Amino acid sequence: MTARIILLVTSPRLPAGLLTAAAWDVVRQFPVFTAAESEQADALRHAGVEVVVMDPDPERLLSEMSGKGAVVWLSGPAGDQDFARQLGLRLTREPDLAELELMYGSWDPPGARLLDAVAVMDRLASPGGDPWKRAQTHRTLAQYLLEEAYEAFDAIEADDPDALREELGDVLLQVVLHARLAQELPDGAAWGIDDVAGGLVEKMVRRNPHVFAGEDITDLDEITANWERIKKAEKSRDSALDGIALGQPALSLAAKILQRAERPGLDVPLPAGDDLGPALLRVVAEARAAGVDAEAELRRVTLIYADAVRSAEQKDVGPAE
Repeated sequence: MTARIILLVTSPRLPAGLLTAAAWDVVRQFPVFTAAESEQADALRHAGVEVVVMDPDPERLLSEMSGKGAVVWLSGPAGDQDFARQLGLRLTREPDLAELELMYGSWDPPGARLLDAVAVMDRLASPGGDPWKRAQTHRTLAQYLLEEAYEAFDAIEADDPDALREELGDVLLQVVLHARLAQELPDGAAWGIDDVAGGLVEKMVRRNPHVFAGEDITDLDEITANWERIKKAEKSRDSALDGIALGQPALSLAAKILQRAERPGLDVPLPAGDDLGPALLRVVAEARAAGVDAEAELRRVTLIYADAVRSAEQKDVGPAE
């Protein structure tokens, strides 16, 4: 029978010792070697498996195989890629020495890189990290959260998936940084990224009973109405206007307030007068009545005007003499 070298790769983002049944079978059956101490090595030892630390040298490992039939190389958190490549090249020259087998003892779960993002931000915002990030507050970061959200919006408008992926990463950076700074709040007021994620999960489950509680809902209008009903019960708001983001652009703010004002069936006249403010609000109301998004329409026309300005600039430059 051909000897085997089993490269056992595990996810550093899962608790040590959380392995597949096949992985546990091989580590209990064959000698286990690794390049350095790790949480995974400690977990195996606690389970009664002997783990030997040795230099990542293909010749040394091959010598340890004598008469054993198979050995396991427990890859470290970085994956030991250089060692695996050297070992593969060595066995390519003399394939009769052993077969090289890759075994995954555990895999990264979906969203695993979010754990990396949290760990990196913790390093940056901790003593010895990035002085700029450590000096920030929720208030000083507020403008960046808006800027990054607008850049993500621009990527959507441009129908650019690659740009959107990058810009959403920048939005996520803001979320992770705000959560890390909140850990430094005084006792009783502190919270962190798990509180943010936990609140989000609870809200998604609570507001989607047609998915998580078997509630019978047949169409999108009913889903929307149910969402609003649940949201209203959660917030215990005194006014239909409570919860509107007042920091949003004025046109979209006007449209949102006009939309909310329709819900209780109130008949509140628009401000009178020929001044610019009342006139703009009436334009937004007319746009809503016509089913037009005033913010989007002004943006569209403004960008057309911007293109015209650039064209005029090019014509004004003229040919070089």
